[in-house]
Amino acid sequence: MKRCVVGIRRPETPKPVATGRDEPTVWFPSMPTLAAVLSEDNRALLRLIHDQRPPSLTALAELTGRQVPNLSRTLRMMESYGLVALKKSAREIAPVALATSFKILID
Repeated sequence: MKRCVVGIRRPETPKPVATGRDEPTVWFPSMPTLAAVLSEDNRALLRLIHDQRPPSLTALAELTGRQVPNLSRTLRMMESYGLVALKKSAREIAPVALATSFKILID
């Protein structure tokens, strides 16, 4: 599982020039957004996806006790930040955790 470097940058500010290994790969517009996306529940969900490798959203719903629409919303939001991939097959969508370890850079 790759380490994910996270940064906070307002949308109107230009993206900094790459500085190597500690260059953020995921950008959040504010600290509250970062806190919401990387909440304890969402990090636990990422670890569960990584460890259990559920073959579908239905299987993940059974593991978590959450409803499929709720999981789908959460996973689509996490996918937009590059934290999860949703692999589509003929009839199923399998979630794949792309990161479970985070390094957060502020200022």
